[in-house]
Amino acid sequence: MARPATLAGVAQRRKQGEDWSRLLREFLDVFYAALPSGEAAACLAEAPAPLDDPQEHAMLGAIGEHLARRWGLIIPIWTEDPSRFLTRPYFTTPLEGLKALLLVESPLAFRRRLIFTEAEPLRRARMPVTV
Repeated sequence: MARPATLAGVAQRRKQGEDWSRLLREFLDVFYAALPSGEAAACLAEAPAPLDDPQEHAMLGAIGEHLARRWGLIIPIWTEDPSRFLTRPYFTTPLEGLKALLLVESPLAFRRRLIFTEAEPLRRARMPVTV
């Protein structure tokens, strides 16, 4: 099966039971490959369907906003939907010793949704340094 080319595609396939981490990795590879041609904004444009897991649902909003900010694209309006914000903090690691670091390092798009993660959470080998 082809890699998901949009965050909406990630959500659709996640709802079908596919692995969350694999879908994100595959999407990011497609997104980063689309940056040089100017086609990356299309990967973020369509609003993903709601996911049952509130953390994954909020994470899609954070990813859409973060990628747009990081690469100078228009931030999709769907990322501001209140349902894409958590009401309780979520740390991407269970290690208590790292949580203070994640509070400081988390990029804005994640932090404002109460998602605490590393400074460059969407890093991939194919991620360009600049466009």
